[in-house]
Amino acid sequence: MKLVESILSRNPCYTAGKKIKVTGLMLHSVGCPQPKASTFINSWNSPSHNNSCVHGFIDGNDGTVYQTLPWDHRGWHCGSGSKGSGNNSHIGVEMCEPACIKYTGGANFTCADPNAAKAVAKRTYEAAVELFAMLCKKFGLDPLADGVVISHKEGHDRGIASNHGDPEHLWSQLGTGYTMDSFRKAVKEAMGAAVSETVEGGTKIMGAALATVEQMASYIKGKNPDVPQSVVDMIPFYLSEGQAEGVRGDVAFAQSCLETGNFGFSGSAVTLDQNNFCGMGVTANGMKGNSFDTPQMGIRAQIQHLKAYASMEPLNEDCIDSRFQYVKRGCAEYVEWLGQQENPQGAGWAAGGGYGGKILTILNGILSVTEGTSPAEQPEPEVWYRVRKTWDDAASQKGAFKVMEYAKACADENSGYSVFDENGRTLYSSAGSFEPFLVKVNTSYLNIRKGPGTNHSKTGKYTGIGVFTIVEVQPGEGSDSGWGLLKSYADDRDGWISLDITERV
Repeated sequence: MKLVESILSRNPCYTAGKKIKVTGLMLHSVGCPQPKASTFINSWNSPSHNNSCVHGFIDGNDGTVYQTLPWDHRGWHCGSGSKGSGNNSHIGVEMCEPACIKYTGGANFTCADPNAAKAVAKRTYEAAVELFAMLCKKFGLDPLADGVVISHKEGHDRGIASNHGDPEHLWSQLGTGYTMDSFRKAVKEAMGAAVSETVEGGTKIMGAALATVEQMASYIKGKNPDVPQSVVDMIPFYLSEGQAEGVRGDVAFAQSCLETGNFGFSGSAVTLDQNNFCGMGVTANGMKGNSFDTPQMGIRAQIQHLKAYASMEPLNEDCIDSRFQYVKRGCAEYVEWLGQQENPQGAGWAAGGGYGGKILTILNGILSVTEGTSPAEQPEPEVWYRVRKTWDDAASQKGAFKVMEYAKACADENSGYSVFDENGRTLYSSAGSFEPFLVKVNTSYLNIRKGPGTNHSKTGKYTGIGVFTIVEVQPGEGSDSGWGLLKSYADDRDGWISLDITERV
């Protein structure tokens, strides 16, 4: 389960600040054909949205859980009945619903693509099981006890909720076979499993892929219209080789997109004919890296190398990864930990900052692909800008915004706050909140620009190799990590460098 905090801090329910003693959990579904949790979060995080607020949404596209209220905060999720309101006792979580259904009246709907709809229902059901197991453990609840884990429909039947039929109406009309009894039993079973493995914001490398071959093929064609057909033809190997070792093949494919420049190999240390799609063996500048006889063998080696980082389990296939033995086994079970700078043990696949986050940005783009549409029609992956005191202080978050200018305005309204991207990088800071830091530059030819972005002119000077002090960070064109203002240029604010080319000291 991937759990992301996205508190609805502008919703009047949150600002009311009322707390509850949690004695139960209530499961809802949103009641409209919208699989994207972000649509609700963006709409509800407003002072004008004063009639509803839940503790979490489960995204229908990838199963991500977004926590939108503190768990012990009184929500507005179920209304009331003849015996009071479940808002006073129960956490409320909404599952998003398939885009291919159409409501015809009340809880009745038609479905244009039953298989796709069932896949969404399965994804949200399984994520809800994990989430409810975690919450039951957290609050010492027995999911099989009377009235502890209930649906909105069951809440109405008990007299503590308004007259809704969710989520049973969705499950029954789609023919999923799910019931609240089966759900409660699944939660109980999950409590005995490794629920403690859940890490907020963590994306496990081990597990079943969520993306399909079609999504990955459509994504790469959209990013690189000239991608060789041989690359498209080898995509199924990511899933089959991943399945053989229990590694998410879609994570491996996203990593390959990053390492090869979407298989254009521009600036890459490897070439297409090496069948090395992850820079394996490139341990220093100028090294050519490993070569493999076939694309399948290259992908197999990459999968095995990922398993070395993510798991202590032995390989199921013969080892063809010549560098498997050099990995500190199990040191990076989450994608976020593949970068050495973000890894708790300082280990990891790559030394560059935000490496795992870059892979996840690509992965989210792949998962957002709607099958059956052309690459040109595919949406760009969503980016959220979070306003906090520090990245680690999630409780201080004032909001999450799709528009950078809105996030900056929120930070400006709250002295001491900064804007962070989804990988925890500081993009903007309000007055009095920024702390200068050091970066190391390993190239003699890092351009200094007059403003934060490639749309600003060059000064004609280079930093040279060395360590430099950054006194401000701003987003801008041409740099995923943002642009840093050099201390020696602070007075006139006319000396900026791309932080993509640096290492934080």
